[in-house]
Amino acid sequence: MFFAAILAGGIGTRLDVGVPKQFYEINEKPLLAYCIEPFLKVEKLDQIIVSSPKDYLNQTNDLVNNYFDGDERIAVIEGGATRNGTILNSIQHALENGADGDSVLTTHDGARIFVTPKLIEDSLTFADQYGASSPVIPATDVIFESKEKGKLNKIPQRKFLVHAQTPQAFKINAFLEIYNDLSEDEIKLLDEAMMLFYLRNKPVHLFEGNASNFKITRPFDIKIAETILNME
Repeated sequence: MFFAAILAGGIGTRLDVGVPKQFYEINEKPLLAYCIEPFLKVEKLDQIIVSSPKDYLNQTNDLVNNYFDGDERIAVIEGGATRNGTILNSIQHALENGADGDSVLTTHDGARIFVTPKLIEDSLTFADQYGASSPVIPATDVIFESKEKGKLNKIPQRKFLVHAQTPQAFKINAFLEIYNDLSEDEIKLLDEAMMLFYLRNKPVHLFEGNASNFKITRPFDIKIAETILNME
């Protein structure tokens, strides 16, 4: 089985728009609604799990009902205290709804509203084949490594560098095997591919991402998103 977890359990303090950023509206439509739409176009998904901050569960359910007419494939759950806690909640929900260890879960930042059905489908296909997958785009800037404030320590070769995006997908049992073994510090890592590869040397298949699949984090990102949406 194939599941998607849209991670919208945070409140986006860096954006500072007065509400959790997933509810911020562009053209009278919340960002979260834009994000969910491409997932509904992926037929192989059995369920789309949308996480929500505890205090906004009713508002998230209302959004789903208003924009997607209560689509049966969408389930709203409470997010965890951390990103990985939210993923764990999503996995638990999937297991309670027919998933097993070989089922694939693709996780996506709720603030990346320009994800395409192809990126979602590719993440599922490659994770099913290789165990885990992540879209990436080439680094266009020179990257400095600085381990001390104000000091340049290393300049990695740009041709070997890529930026990770979501959706990142993995087989459920691979994540659980690692998660149950992690220390509290390791659990705080933000990226599933980082956990799988860096901590446990699990293979992660990288595939071509999309430059438009950026994460809305700061006010300037909202301006970019508004420009793109108004061009469509």
